Amino acid sequence: DDIDRAYFAVFDGHGGVDAANYSATHLHVNVGLHEEIVKNPAEALKCSFQKTDEMFLFKAKRERLRSGTTGVSALLVGNKLHIAWLGDSQVMLVRQGKAVTLMEPHKPERE
Repeated sequence: DDIDRAYFAVFDGHGGVDAANYSATHLHVNVGLHEEIVKNPAEALKCSFQKTDEMFLFKAKRERLRSGTTGVSALLVGNKLHIAWLGDSQVMLVRQGKAVTLMEPHKPERE
């Protein structure tokens, strides 16, 4: 279509790099192939994080991998910004020199 899109992500492996590398390789593919990517990019991000997690859990069980990852992604669709994150990874938006809080990170003490 005629809409410009850009995707950015950072993954921080815990207990090794397997989960982070897997997510970096597969999450954007799952987002791009998701049926809602055009109509509902936020839903596509959410579902793709979950699908990628399920895919890695299957691989981790099969190969006895024991790593995890946090992650944060930004999807620009036209002039709209969609953010998705997992764990305590964070993203910061700076608008006209001032930080804009986009999210409260997941922390063990949060319900």
